[in-house]
Amino acid sequence: MGMICLASRASGQSSLLIYNDNLVNGFQDWSWAVHDLNNTSPTHTGSKSISVFATNWQAASFYHSEFDTATYGDLDFWVHGGNAGGQRLQVYAETNNGPAAAYTLPGSLPANTWQHFTIPLTTLGVASRSNVNRFNIQLRSDGTTNVFYLDDIQITAKPAPALINVSIQTTQKLATADQRHFGVNIAQWDSHLKSPDNSTSSSLLKEMGCLVVRMPGGSLSDEYHWAAPPVNPWEASFGEMVRVSTNAGVQAFIVVNYGSGTPEEAAGWVRHSNITNNLGYKHWEIGNECYGLWERDTNAFDHDPYTYAIRASNYIAQMKAADPGIKIGVVSAPGENSFSNQFNYLHPAYNSRTGQTNYGWTPIMLATLKSMNVTPDFLVHHHYPEYTAGNNPAGSSDNDLTLLQSTGNWASDAASLRQMIADYFGTGGTNIELVVTENNADAGVQGRQSTSIVNGLYYADSLAQLLKTEFKGFVWWDFRNGTDTGGYFDSTIYGWRTYGDLGMVNGPSTRHPTFYAAKLMQWFARPGDKILAATSDYQWLSTYAARRANGSITLLVVNKSQITDLNSQITLNGFTPASTAIVRSYGILNDEAARTNGPATAKDISTNSVSIASASFTRSFPTYSMTLLTLSPSAPRLSAISPTAPGQFVFQLEGQPDVPYTIQSSTNLITWVSVATNTLVSPTLSVTNPITTNPPQKYWRAVWQP
Repeated sequence: MGMICLASRASGQSSLLIYNDNLVNGFQDWSWAVHDLNNTSPTHTGSKSISVFATNWQAASFYHSEFDTATYGDLDFWVHGGNAGGQRLQVYAETNNGPAAAYTLPGSLPANTWQHFTIPLTTLGVASRSNVNRFNIQLRSDGTTNVFYLDDIQITAKPAPALINVSIQTTQKLATADQRHFGVNIAQWDSHLKSPDNSTSSSLLKEMGCLVVRMPGGSLSDEYHWAAPPVNPWEASFGEMVRVSTNAGVQAFIVVNYGSGTPEEAAGWVRHSNITNNLGYKHWEIGNECYGLWERDTNAFDHDPYTYAIRASNYIAQMKAADPGIKIGVVSAPGENSFSNQFNYLHPAYNSRTGQTNYGWTPIMLATLKSMNVTPDFLVHHHYPEYTAGNNPAGSSDNDLTLLQSTGNWASDAASLRQMIADYFGTGGTNIELVVTENNADAGVQGRQSTSIVNGLYYADSLAQLLKTEFKGFVWWDFRNGTDTGGYFDSTIYGWRTYGDLGMVNGPSTRHPTFYAAKLMQWFARPGDKILAATSDYQWLSTYAARRANGSITLLVVNKSQITDLNSQITLNGFTPASTAIVRSYGILNDEAARTNGPATAKDISTNSVSIASASFTRSFPTYSMTLLTLSPSAPRLSAISPTAPGQFVFQLEGQPDVPYTIQSSTNLITWVSVATNTLVSPTLSVTNPITTNPPQKYWRAVWQP
């Protein structure tokens, strides 16, 4: 037998499978040896194994986009020496910095025997690394070169901590929530935006707490002519999209046609919307993902950032002439050499800070706009961490475990875009905002993950992570998209729906878990609320906090483990809660109620109240769940203190900083009149009142009002 590691506690999450009858979880075959992933004999389990016909130093190799190994313990696999045996193997892992140290398996492989090896990641030098991307099982030169077989390859999970420490710094503000953070795309092809389902659509947008929509629909925007009637009778017109959004009471991002449109057409759209019809739409984008070869672009120099910037300057001039109050965004992507398309070499961008010449979309676009003294109001960013090709769904990168680890991208994406603004635009770009107007898990064809609770958890985790950064908007893709059965439905993907769908809603009103995630987030924060610092010492339990305008603290906890309830010790630093908290949650039980066609209340967000003993308390969070605790501040105290001069009545309000308290008076202890509302900046506030001659009897109190 190989090296064996035993754990006494339950794993924090599922092991990360690499191969079990086929490559799974987004792992790709990068082997450099003759091999067969569909070998039928011998097998350790299942019906298939990998046969490897290697010569010296050739290897079976498995690649994955970078992932974090902090919560994984070992590389675990079975190997068979074939009819002859005698092979010597070594194993090594790689990061984006190159290979780590190799580990040689003890002894030679015996013939006709399956052997089990469990190699700690510490031995391979990749424990707790955030950029691991490859594992190699290699034939050495000091043994035979006979065929050998591999099966049941996985990276095993570490045990979950007995108690996870969660800490909330209630006085440490990271960012401020914006109206644009609570958005969703709507699209022309959504026939349910038309009568008779238009009112249902508006009601659903209200229910989920949507505050902004984006239209007319992703890539469609670059072939959409707003004044033309829909080509197909089932498509929604611009007017019908406006009716739904207006009745929902939301703002809008409008994407004008760059790929096959004109600045004049875009300016006409602005006038029609904001001057003729007084819609007051504030946010406009020039084209959709214009760097992408998948987008329609009829320009002579298509998908070219220089051409885009030249034309964008004309769009901006004409659109702002129609309505000077609008804000206009341009398409961008992180990374100085991202989307180095066919014409980019004609206008490279020089970075004077680094001394490097770069050919990516964003540097060339920004440098060109700067040279024309044209400043966009915001940069537009889209992000999808996975992709499934329609002609090869088996090669999908869909992976529940790595998807739920992936939401840390927002901080680095924002840093990349901000640095490029500084490098190529200078101080004149300080006020350029960053906005995300598309995010979902998979940008390709859709499988089981898109409609599962996993994508709902991803939504909540992604938005909460983004709220901590300087991104001023988050618009999910999308409201309705349509049933898709062409994606990845491997058994390693959690879920029960037999179809995929990028939409939050399928058909007129079938709500997916992403819908309920958005609905839950409206109680986490609203525009103007403060996003606070929150930490968890375990990756599979994500925690986020906000201070609402009324002074309450909201705590969002996402258990991203499929197999283990996670116990936590929660500490509120700088805040004393009232004895009762409101708990809203959504998870597997709610989603199962949808599967079994349970009552509507069971499918929806669960709401109850719990007792909170103090500013430090314990709580357990179920597998695959998102839980929102709303913590009210403890009651204030009002006490009389000695006046500093005659003719005064002075009382002291004792409470908590950043909490608004209302001081009320009464002459009969029955009817109370609000006198003033004060938000404390320190634990106490003294209030002085003059005393008139023969004053009537008066009572005072301080209250916190939700």
